Order: sequence, then C-alpha cells, then structure tokens
Amino acid sequence: MSLIKNSRVIAIEEHYIDPNVTKLQESMQKNARIRNPKMVERMEDFGGERIEEMDAAGIDVQVLSIAPPGVHNFSDELAVKVAKDANDYLAQKIATNPKRFFGFAALPMQNPAEAADELERSVTKLGFKGGMIHGLTNSKFDDTKASWAVYERAAALDVPIYLHPGMPHAEVRDIYYKEYTEEFALFPQAAWGYTVETATMAIRLVLSRVFEKHPNLKIILGHLGETLPFLLWRVNHNLKRPGNAPIEFRDVFCNNFYVTTSGNFSDPALMCCVQELGIDRVLFAVDWPFIDNKPGVDWIERVPLCKEDKLKILSGNATRLLKL
Repeated sequence: MSLIKNSRVIAIEEHYIDPNVTKLQESMQKNARIRNPKMVERMEDFGGERIEEMDAAGIDVQVLSIAPPGVHNFSDELAVKVAKDANDYLAQKIATNPKRFFGFAALPMQNPAEAADELERSVTKLGFKGGMIHGLTNSKFDDTKASWAVYERAAALDVPIYLHPGMPHAEVRDIYYKEYTEEFALFPQAAWGYTVETATMAIRLVLSRVFEKHPNLKIILGHLGETLPFLLWRVNHNLKRPGNAPIEFRDVFCNNFYVTTSGNFSDPALMCCVQELGIDRVLFAVDWPFIDNKPGVDWIERVPLCKEDKLKILSGNATRLLKL
C-alpha cells in the first residue's frame, strides 16, 4: 500500500515567478541567469501544469516562494516596494486555491526594518508562514546586527526564516569557478557554489550570536542542510579549540535549525540529518520545478525509515513548524 496515497504530503521549497519582478530585473540587467522559457512558464502557472504534477506525484500542498534572486539585487528603496507587490501578488494566487498553497514572504533585506515590517504584514495580514532570504543581498551576507531586526521579528511572530541559495559573490565566482563555468554551467550554482554560500551564511548567523539574543529563532536550510549536518562535528570541534571565543555551535544548530529534502534525494545524506538533528527537524521539499516532484515522493516511499518517521517528514513536521 502506498504511503503517499494515504498521507498528506506538504512540499515546502517550491517556487513561482512574478512576471513584474522579472521585468524589473531584466530592465536593470540584474538577472544574468538564462532560464529556459518552459521553466519560466511552469513557475508562472498556478492552476494548470503545477497542479497536475502535484496530483500525479501525490503532493497535497506546496509552500510557495519567489524564485531566486527574489528581490535581493534591487536598490534599497525599490526592494521594499517590489517585495510588497510580490507578496501581494502571491497572496492573490494563493487565494485562488488556498487548500493547495501557502507562502513564504519575499524580504527586502536591503532595509531590515522595512523587511521586518513586511514579514509581519505578510504573516498577520496575508497568512504567510514565514520568510525567505535568497543568498547575498547586494553582495553582502545578512548576518550582521544591521539585519537582526528581521530575525527578532521572526522570533516574536514564531515563524521560520528559510535560507535559500543565491548566486555567489561576483569575486568568488571569478576566483573559484570561472575556468569551469563555460563547460559546467551549474558548478557555481546548484552543483556546488550555492551550497558553499548558503552554508557560510548559516555558520555566520550562529557566530553572530543572534540566537543568544533570540533563542526562539527558527532557520530552515534546504538540500538536507547544505552539507552542514555532515560537517557538524568538525565545525563544532574546531570552534572549541584554543583561539576561538566560547560558543556552542552544535547546540545552536541542533536547537534552531531545520532541514528539508529539497533537491537532495539521498539515503545516506538523509540518515546523517536524522542522526545529527533528529527526525523532528527534517521536512519534505522537492525544489520544484528545478527538480521534478515524482522522484522526491518515490524516494520517500523507499527510504529505510519507519512509517511514523516518514509521516513526520512528509507533513507532520511542517504542520507543526508552519502551523498549517
């Protein structure tokens, strides 16, 4: 008997495109990536192919977030307006099918005070379930105290912030990846560069001590934790060696971070996450449409976990964390 057919399935890193945001990005020549027109068409759709693919795979709910780079490459003033408009747009789309869709807010991290207010508006007025940060904001990490207003508000609202990958810094791309990018276009992106940038952001957040100030802050990482569960012992051990300020990296990571299965359907990687973080901190995601739905749900059917644990991953943990 199929577990998927008899269980609620919630996928929480699934993307959409706002055509107005895309036009602005193109007009400002900020969006250097080339997307397949078919991919764009799928992300702009909310009622046709998207629902058909969800139904075919047995996915009941998608938690939607704007596709990267979101609003993170705009000027400070423009980013605030674009984020509000994008969140209103998403709310309107969700309202057409509220049983199948929820949302994460786009956050204008260029202006953290405004981003905190927009997070609160999106949660309390639009019904969103948290916010998403897309990599660097105008080439800067969002971990310094200047950004803490967003994390303080998220903790007060008891909603998570999802750290989604974005393009590595231009100088990093040039030094680390340039020689191989022409032949391997995704090397600086999903194949490796995204992971390095997002994991670095997560570590920096812990080192910033924002969790000491806001111990209820909840952070989500996709792709089974961007390698950090695998490296958790080593990072923690070396931060405790002489020459480091006192910090409990492992405790913070295990108490404040959640991971999703988006785009990483690996048994060993999943087992590592379960062993390091516990089953209650692993949530299902696909990373649609960059990854197809069916391989993800088929994989969960096969993973060597008991039914109770699979149900937690498929929907139980998301229901609890996002209050669905």
